[in-house]
Amino acid sequence: MTRKMTRKMTRKMTRKMTRPTIFFVFILTAMAAAAFAGGSGETQASGELGPLRENPLTITHKYGETTLERVPQRVVSVGYSEHDTILALGVVPLAVRDWYGDMPFATWPWAQDKLGGAEPRVLSGSEPGFEAIAALQPDVILGITSGMTGKQYNRLSKIAPVIAQPGDYVDYGTPWQEETRIIGKVLGKSELAQELVAAVENRFARIRADHPEFEGSSIAVAYVYNGQPGAYASQDTRSRLMRDIGFVIPPEYDEIAGDSFYMTFSEERLDLLDTDVILWLAGEDAQRKKLLNLSLRDSLKANAEGRELFIGKLLGGAFSFCSVLSIEYFMDAIVPALAAAIDGDPSTPVPDLMQ
Repeated sequence: MTRKMTRKMTRKMTRKMTRPTIFFVFILTAMAAAAFAGGSGETQASGELGPLRENPLTITHKYGETTLERVPQRVVSVGYSEHDTILALGVVPLAVRDWYGDMPFATWPWAQDKLGGAEPRVLSGSEPGFEAIAALQPDVILGITSGMTGKQYNRLSKIAPVIAQPGDYVDYGTPWQEETRIIGKVLGKSELAQELVAAVENRFARIRADHPEFEGSSIAVAYVYNGQPGAYASQDTRSRLMRDIGFVIPPEYDEIAGDSFYMTFSEERLDLLDTDVILWLAGEDAQRKKLLNLSLRDSLKANAEGRELFIGKLLGGAFSFCSVLSIEYFMDAIVPALAAAIDGDPSTPVPDLMQ
């Protein structure tokens, strides 16, 4: 099979999967099957109108423009991860979208304290639950990380003003900085949003200064789905995060992925992953065993030289959420592990990241 044929096949496979099925496909059974479940959702009083803005705010997105004349008080989040950002800005949404992980109120440990005891409704990961959202009477619906379709946008827009994903990026590929700033504007907290972004970017600068060996080193954020290996292209949020601290994603990944955020390929092309460091999204131990048993994995130099890292469920969640809250959590663990993997000495112990 020629490389050209392989790329055509990988592009064809790429269009069959969406974020819920590809990010952590090996634990999707944790996603809710009902339209919604969870707590009362009474985190904001009904009937309250937010203050009028000095000037109406218009947000441009994939499906046009949305104008807000008031600062919203009743917020619903239909994105898979942006409730992290909303919580970081001091607002508790009425409802949040389930992704995976079976966490209380779909909120992971790094963001739990931001709930302040509130119990937002949990919307299904498969469909946002239009009737449930309408019953909450929101005055804005945030869906930057939802990958919503035009049909879903139109239906949600009949309930309340909707902020969809920007049109400048692939679906699920909006940079965390951009997401934070947009949500900050919507919630009337632009200054705080910029402070949060600056704090994380300052940490990136310190990491790059402390670890010049990261600069320009290649990295693959890899996984296996239905027996087929794959990796995330440069516009994926996790790949962007690795780029933020100096690593580079092989350009061929973008060529194969096309207009998607990831690529898949046959095991015969496992050499595509032979980068300076491979970050395997391993999830649970059973998935890790599948990765370890890839027949051609032993042929990789990264394997022979101890430059593979296996990321478990909790740390993988922080990596995938890629928010101003989860990034700090992730960096605490991943930076020393990357340093150990890339130090040029195969005998250096690599930290266990399967927690």
